[in-house]
Amino acid sequence: MALETSPDAPAAVRTIANGIASWINQLGAVWVEGQLTDVSIGRGTTTVFGTLRDIDADISLRFTCNRRVFEAVDPPVTDGSRVVVNAKPNFFARRGTLALAVNEIRHVGIGELLARIERLKQLLAAEGLFASYRKKALPFLPHTIGLICGRDSAAERDVLENAKRRWPAVAFRVEYASVQGPAAAGEVMTALRKLDVDESVEVIVIARGGGSLEDLLPFSDEGLIRAVSQARTPVVSAIGHEPDSPLLDLVADLRASTPTDAAKRIVPDVREELDGVRLLRERGLRAITGWLERERHALAAIRSRPSLAAPVTDLQRRSDEVAALVDRSRRTLTHRLDRASDDITHRLASVRALSPKATLERGYSVLQLADGTAVREVAQVAPGDLLQARVSDGRFAVEVKSEENT
Repeated sequence: MALETSPDAPAAVRTIANGIASWINQLGAVWVEGQLTDVSIGRGTTTVFGTLRDIDADISLRFTCNRRVFEAVDPPVTDGSRVVVNAKPNFFARRGTLALAVNEIRHVGIGELLARIERLKQLLAAEGLFASYRKKALPFLPHTIGLICGRDSAAERDVLENAKRRWPAVAFRVEYASVQGPAAAGEVMTALRKLDVDESVEVIVIARGGGSLEDLLPFSDEGLIRAVSQARTPVVSAIGHEPDSPLLDLVADLRASTPTDAAKRIVPDVREELDGVRLLRERGLRAITGWLERERHALAAIRSRPSLAAPVTDLQRRSDEVAALVDRSRRTLTHRLDRASDDITHRLASVRALSPKATLERGYSVLQLADGTAVREVAQVAPGDLLQARVSDGRFAVEVKSEENT
């Protein structure tokens, strides 16, 4: 029933507090799941005090518990344990505080935890956060490595010592964070953001030693998984031992089975690299030596050819061939010219023998009319005509006295 109040008739604090306490105290016991934090046992009392934190949200409630109930849990619960408690809400009007009075504590079943992780895994996989195309390649030799780990932890020593043993010049920027408990995921995300914005950091390693499923739960936190997927710098997951597989292993660009394995995989071994360089140099020397030897043999073979061994001999032979060809050409040409000369002489003799001049030289003459026409018939002339008589050494005029046919 609502109280009727006004500025002139306000309710007393005790009235409000008692009303809240009366309403809350009517609530029955409830089962609540959460994570234990700030657990302490009051000095000189049998009461355990602590905080029950929500698994996914930043919300918490104080609780009280009888020491016998708290110590009856097997295995014992500690800070960071995920539990299910049966508790009755109580409002303490005198202090104005709300707390859960716990009367039973149970560990969250491993099966339920695994089922929740599997459901989150399927959700994130459907979004493509674990896809191989999102994986970024690690640099061959990073100059500065970011490391997120617990302070003074074995994981830190394993990564630093093994990495520096493999490559002494490698540098680290270490960010410390809680690696278990309710604050772990948030602290790891904060450290990740710091390292990711540092341009000198070329790869980030998130390392933690082995532990129970509950201990490794922060590394399956949805917020951390999404932060790693959005990181600019390649991230290496080195959580627990070989059988451990938090969701961080799936979203990371490289999954190392242990912190020691991470150190081996992010930096090369200087001795192995020097051995590799030595082997490559030896292989290159053998290749160059073999090539030079082959070229030397090829050059010797070329130089041993007659054309190079005695180039004058070949030139002399060619010169003799040219001289022989010239001589043969001259003989052939002379022979042909002689035959042509003889042929011309013969033909000239024939032409001269058949020429009119030769005929005239034998005593014949040619009579020509005044127009130069040769007289072939008696009918062409008449008595009194003047004719030209042509003989071998000239011509003279004759007169026709008479004509007669024979």
